[in-house]
Amino acid sequence: MRKTYRRGEHRVRALDGIDAAFAAGTFTAIMGPSGSGKSTLLQCAAGLDRIDAGEILLDGAPLHGLSERALTELRREQMGFVFQSFNLIPALTARQNVELPLRLAGRPLDPAAIDRGLAEVGLAERGEHRPAELSGGQQQRVALARALATGPTVLFADEPTGALDSTTAREVLALLRGIVEQHGQTVIMVTHDPMAASYAQRVVFLADGRVTGELVGPTAETVALRMAALEPGANRTAPC
Repeated sequence: MRKTYRRGEHRVRALDGIDAAFAAGTFTAIMGPSGSGKSTLLQCAAGLDRIDAGEILLDGAPLHGLSERALTELRREQMGFVFQSFNLIPALTARQNVELPLRLAGRPLDPAAIDRGLAEVGLAERGEHRPAELSGGQQQRVALARALATGPTVLFADEPTGALDSTTAREVLALLRGIVEQHGQTVIMVTHDPMAASYAQRVVFLADGRVTGELVGPTAETVALRMAALEPGANRTAPC
């Protein structure tokens, strides 16, 4: 796929012929230096931005050609999102925040399913608390439960631990890895943190809008070495 942005009189190619596949039921991290195109890739894969050329398939069905309304409905039904900023509604309780995507999609509410979702992220006793009464890690757990409430085909996570301390970040990442291993959820995560990437089963590396390689079974150390090789001026011929 290709994606170009106009900046003043210049055109910047954010994605330059990327060809990548993400198998169902797997946890993939996307990494690269600043400006490598990783966030653009996530946004385009989620239908939040349009590509200039190529195609994006979700469960074999193309996203290109869909109207904005159809894309919105597709995101509601088949995609979940977790961001660095938790994006919870302050006036709503944790339970109500988790219920929100179901209400927006016009689906019936199943209180028992909401209870299970909160329990799975370790918040069985915090459902009636509002975001201001929860820690940052607890708020991100609510955001994760909310993202999973509709049973999405794929969960997109954009720097989900960027606002958390290292201990809390590990807890959230362990939850992400757990929903992949226990429930077969597909997770695609953008991160700059080698420790966060080590929780994924696979890491795809980008530079200058292109895929430069990948690691399967990553560790924080192997990811950090690969990232160092992608910095400007570094030798980018390190083996996958």
